[in-house]
Amino acid sequence: MTSIISRPVVAIAGATGHLGRQVASAFLSPPFNEKFSDVILLSRSETSPEPSSESVGKYTTRKYDEESLVEALRGVHILVNTVGPCGHAFKEKLLHALPHTEVQVYFPSEFGVDHYVHDFPHLEWDTKKKHFALAQSLIPDKKICRVFCGLFIEDSVGPWFGFNTKNGRYESVGSANSPISFTSLEDVGKVVASLATLPKEKIPDTVHVGGDTRSFLEISEIMRDGGAGRIEVSETPLQKYKEDVTSTSSWDPAQYLRFLMGENKINHSVGALGDDNELVNPNEELWKWKSLTDLAHETGGKPWKDFPWPPA
Repeated sequence: MTSIISRPVVAIAGATGHLGRQVASAFLSPPFNEKFSDVILLSRSETSPEPSSESVGKYTTRKYDEESLVEALRGVHILVNTVGPCGHAFKEKLLHALPHTEVQVYFPSEFGVDHYVHDFPHLEWDTKKKHFALAQSLIPDKKICRVFCGLFIEDSVGPWFGFNTKNGRYESVGSANSPISFTSLEDVGKVVASLATLPKEKIPDTVHVGGDTRSFLEISEIMRDGGAGRIEVSETPLQKYKEDVTSTSSWDPAQYLRFLMGENKINHSVGALGDDNELVNPNEELWKWKSLTDLAHETGGKPWKDFPWPPA
C-alpha cells in the first residue's frame, strides 16, 4: 500500500462466488498471505466463505447487507469487488459507502474483457461503465484499478463460444487466426493479490493480463494433441454475425464475445490491448500461469464434452 501501511487489511466482496472464492484463496496462500494483516471475506449469503485447503493466511468472515456496508468495511484499506452480474444495485450501494471508510484502493467487479474498446451497446457492460464513472465521482482520491483478464480458461472452451469439443467441430466468427486471451480463475485471484501488494501509487489504473493467448486454430491443435483427435475448424462471416447480434439489446455476453474474438478485441498482448503479465508475475517467479495445454491434459482435449448443447 504505502510506506505508512505496510501490511494492509483487504476485504473481498462476494467471497462465496465463482470468482470470489478463487480471489480469497489467492490472498490467503503463499506468497501473498504474509503481505496482509487481515483478509476479510464478505458475504451476503448464509453460507460462510471457506478458503481452499492451500490457504494458510489469517482471515475474518463478515456477513453484510445494504444497511451495514460502512461497518462491514471498518478498518479495511483495500476492497476487491467480485460481486456477480446479478448484484449491480448492491454494488452501487457498496460504492456509496466507500467515502465513509478507510478504503484506499478499490478493484471494481470487472475481471473479463475490456469493454471500454467496444463500438456497440450492451446492457451488462454499459452498467459496468456507469459503475466506474460513479466510482470516479464518489472516490476521486482513491486508487481505482480495473483488471481485464480476457476469458476464463475453465469456462470458455465450450460450444457456447463455438468450441464443439464433443463433435470435434470449432466455428470461429471471423478469422480463426485471431489471438484470444484466456486466464484461469485461480490466476485472476493471484493477479489481484499481486497488485494489492504494490504501493498505492504504483498500482495502474488499468491492467490487462492473459494466462495464455491463442487463436482458434492453435486451440484446435492443442486439444488435438491433448487427446481430442482431428478437429474441423470453420469460419463464419464476422460483420453479418455482429450486425445480427447487436440488432437487439441483451444482458447475455456470449454471442458478443464470439465476434469480439474475431475482431482481435480479446487479445491482451503487446501491440494489441496490452500485456501486464510481467508487472504482476515477473518471469513467472510468483506462480506458473495455467495454459490451454494444461486444460487439454486435464480434459483429454475435450473440455465440456458432456455439456448438453444446445440447452433444452
